[in-house]
Amino acid sequence: MIIQRVVLNSRPGKNGDPVAENFRVEEFSLPDALNEGQVQVRTLYLSVDPYMRCKMNEDTGTDYLAPWQLAQVADGGGIGVVEESKHQKLAKGDFVTSFYWPWQTKAILDGNGLEKVDPQLVDGHLSYFLGAIGMPGLTSLIGVQEKGHISAGSNQTMVVSGAAGACGSLAGQIGHLLGCSRVVGICGTQEKCLFLTSELGFDAAVNYKTGNVAEQLREACPGGVDVYFDNVGGDISNAVISQMNENSHIVLCGQISQYNKDVPYPPPLPPAVEAIRKERNITRSRRPWQTAWKTWELHSSP
Repeated sequence: MIIQRVVLNSRPGKNGDPVAENFRVEEFSLPDALNEGQVQVRTLYLSVDPYMRCKMNEDTGTDYLAPWQLAQVADGGGIGVVEESKHQKLAKGDFVTSFYWPWQTKAILDGNGLEKVDPQLVDGHLSYFLGAIGMPGLTSLIGVQEKGHISAGSNQTMVVSGAAGACGSLAGQIGHLLGCSRVVGICGTQEKCLFLTSELGFDAAVNYKTGNVAEQLREACPGGVDVYFDNVGGDISNAVISQMNENSHIVLCGQISQYNKDVPYPPPLPPAVEAIRKERNITRSRRPWQTAWKTWELHSSP
């Protein structure tokens, strides 16, 4: 059987921007027969996530993410349907998911590495298993619940950067549910700002592409910031940290503005911002999605 797949064609370099030419689509031949324990699946959904920028490098900089190999198929979170099976617990028609789903139209996979999912849990919206009830949802919940130190009734203000993204949009809602009195999102278009405030319950939204971010934050957070769910890093995060209160908390979910640069993780703050962080005893807890990843892998292991 001839299928199509996406392979890594070249690396952008640790200080380079990814381009379309870093990938290529090619035809590939699948074996005609399955071995015991294998299933043939048809791909339905693939998740393309910020962490994958690290996988484009020869060294991901982590001990839990393996780099993509040149001329080999890319992989990540995916969902598909079983078309043929020689696995005792998986049958034709079952919907399955994996963190290591190959970017190809069909694949032959080890059934032990797949988790069966029930479409009735998501009213048939299978992609939700890659979103709100998948890795982004678990990451947001762990980050806010375990690293945000939210106490209901304490009149805390939470700021979320990348607030219209997969994790940010959930983190803000979780912050409200756990007891934050005010949640403010930062994003890059007016449409996203409106979505945050009209659909997701954010109290205010800041468009970082229009006007001064620091001034907009002061208006949106008159009592300062108590919890910062950081998805972006860089200048936006520096502006937020400068307005954080004493004994407040930064949840480091991601640093997307820094992923095309050869810097350590977490990226060091500018000296003036780091001085503010230390003087105000602001915690900076790293990577809730690392915990989420390991938790989900443990849950999904055969």
